[in-house]
Amino acid sequence: MSTLVIENVSRIFAGVRRGAATRALEPTSLEVPDNDFVTILGPSGCGKSTLLRLVAGLDRPTTGRIILNGKPVIGPGPDRGMVFQSYTLFPWLTVADNIAFGLREKGVPKEQRGEAVREWLGRIGLTGFEHHYPKQLSGGMQQRTAIARALANEPAILLLDEPFGALDNQTRALMQELLLRVWERERKTVLFVTHDIEEAIFLGSRVLVMTARPGRIKAEVAVDLPHPRHYTIKTSPEFSALKARLTEEIRVEAVLAAENAAGAA
Repeated sequence: MSTLVIENVSRIFAGVRRGAATRALEPTSLEVPDNDFVTILGPSGCGKSTLLRLVAGLDRPTTGRIILNGKPVIGPGPDRGMVFQSYTLFPWLTVADNIAFGLREKGVPKEQRGEAVREWLGRIGLTGFEHHYPKQLSGGMQQRTAIARALANEPAILLLDEPFGALDNQTRALMQELLLRVWERERKTVLFVTHDIEEAIFLGSRVLVMTARPGRIKAEVAVDLPHPRHYTIKTSPEFSALKARLTEEIRVEAVLAAENAAGAA
């Protein structure tokens, strides 16, 4: 049984002031089994983030349905952990309190919350920073805290919307390695949206390529690279071949998206 089933899901946004409606996502179907790490690539505006928000329950599909662990998704829930590109920590809470937030909302006893926080601080390399506030942290440290907050709640699936997009290249690479280590240990089901082809290959078990808007899944590429993955795999012939294939897939859609934008201007 799949953890996540997306059946003919589409999203159409009504026009502003009686303008033409925007077809953000064409009817899309997808099955994501337990423990899968799926990365999603596509040109800007193709509906990647829209699809993720629908799975998160932050928006409702125009058609179709989404099933998670046999239950329809009709709104946000603790069975889905979401991490955004922007730093969405609560600025008035410490690192420890941010990580414990979902557990506290679920009524988890204080002692158990403390154990979970200590465990996750160690896993994400922030032991000693538990009493710091978000404004005292670097961007990478804030995203580590956000990932720990999402995973401490023990969701069925982790949803990440370009979580490393605002980071510098070196920090981004380190965060990729950290997330991959967490996944290799936890084996959570993951949907990860990115613009970065190397990132999609390095992290994913398979890569989905979406078309220019209105978006749909045009290709699925399996990533048959061994685990645990070391960053040096990015220089391997197998990695380079996958990158070349996906670069061509994305380039076709990026050109089409630019032509569509020029035609609409």
